[in-house]
Amino acid sequence: MLIAIDFDGTIVEHRYPQIGKERPFATETIRRLIADRHRIILWTLRKGRLLDEAVEWCRERGIEFYAINSSYPGEEIDGDTCRKIKYDIVIDDRNIGGLPDWGDIYNMIQRRITYQQYLIENITGTTLQKPSKKRWWQLSDKEK
Repeated sequence: MLIAIDFDGTIVEHRYPQIGKERPFATETIRRLIADRHRIILWTLRKGRLLDEAVEWCRERGIEFYAINSSYPGEEIDGDTCRKIKYDIVIDDRNIGGLPDWGDIYNMIQRRITYQQYLIENITGTTLQKPSKKRWWQLSDKEK
């Protein structure tokens, strides 16, 4: 899976332009996602020296990104323009509902469940089953 991850507030606490303290288990979880063969993109508004510092901070903790602020390595970036990139999942502290714990994030990715499913499971205490797909030739109960 292609996973885009924000830096400030997500991997580290907000202290921009400084680098805040690591959020608990952030780098450990990212290293585990990389070991599981996910491609990790650092997607941040940092640029120049501040971006270099963030990349080096991660590198010192064993994180090598697949790409930085781009969809793939070597993709040209349009100057200072904020642009969209391609990803399957984005992990950002500005999500509706905030940022779950990194252990929960890893669990959701491994189980391929949504944040909504995760919240429902935690509120009800029951594990949701993925709905089974109907074969295209099967009639629904309403059609019979």
